Amino acid sequence: MKEKYIPFLFKYGAAALMVVVIIYFSVINSNFLTYGNLSDILRSISIVTLLAIGVTFTLIVNGFDLSVGSTMSLSTVITASLMVWYEMPLWMVLILPIFVGVAVGLFNSLLIVKIGIPDLLATLGTMYVVSGIHRTYTEGYSIYNYMPLVSGGKAPGAFYSSFLWLGQGKWLGIPVPVIFMVLFVVIVHIILQHSRWGRILYMTGGNEEAAHLSGVRVKKVKMIAYIVSGIFASLAGILFTARVGSGQIDAGSPLLMEAVASVFVGFSFLGAGKPNIIGTFFGAALIGVLLNGLTMLNLPYYAFEIVKGSVLLSALAVTYVHAKRK
Repeated sequence: MKEKYIPFLFKYGAAALMVVVIIYFSVINSNFLTYGNLSDILRSISIVTLLAIGVTFTLIVNGFDLSVGSTMSLSTVITASLMVWYEMPLWMVLILPIFVGVAVGLFNSLLIVKIGIPDLLATLGTMYVVSGIHRTYTEGYSIYNYMPLVSGGKAPGAFYSSFLWLGQGKWLGIPVPVIFMVLFVVIVHIILQHSRWGRILYMTGGNEEAAHLSGVRVKKVKMIAYIVSGIFASLAGILFTARVGSGQIDAGSPLLMEAVASVFVGFSFLGAGKPNIIGTFFGAALIGVLLNGLTMLNLPYYAFEIVKGSVLLSALAVTYVHAKRK
């Protein structure tokens, strides 16, 4: 019985939980399955999904990136400051934060690939460094329209309406962040599952030595994975800024747990047994549905961390128990 139970739980547990959760919340609240609420759920998970896509890339190469949350926070305040403090054109507001993500990814690569620091320790250190940088850059204040400056006077600029449309607008009735999320999920899924580059990434993570003997430039592949992680963290920061209309310090810290949990839930989705983008998206959706339903039940926001942590621990437990029994 136990021999069949664990593989079944590993393969279908997350999908079964999703079905149960949707049925439960639909029964106790008639507004749960409305288009408006489902749209809100998808909008709420769009930023987490982008963050989790970056984490997925590092896990594929057998690494891990704990710095995505602070990188997103840095991207958020830089994006806001370019409009509010410096009144830069929109294209620079969108491009410069992405270069920041690339820089953080390169820094992580230097620590992990060149110096040889274990990925968890290296990205933990980077997380604190980047967190200190964005706090120092803003002097501990969030950035908003015409905010008073520490040096005196007021900031000259405000958020552009064209920029806010990216996070708050709709196209054909669909929230724009949801469109971005679906586009990125589809593109990354095609790259990982149907391209030579995707096979190289999985080969590197599966057996680094074998990949090296096969002619794969392992260090370069791992470096690119961390850069991609930084880029997606920056994209999440840009989208978050457009959604809330301000540059919140520490915006990404609460989302780190959700992103990591999404990746590990997706690890076992339909028995994949490896990090994959469709599974990551499903994991983000599962957590989004849970949090939305609990909000409808008026559960205190401070209890949400218990739910997120429980989802992560459950996903890890099923994954590692399954791995030990293989």
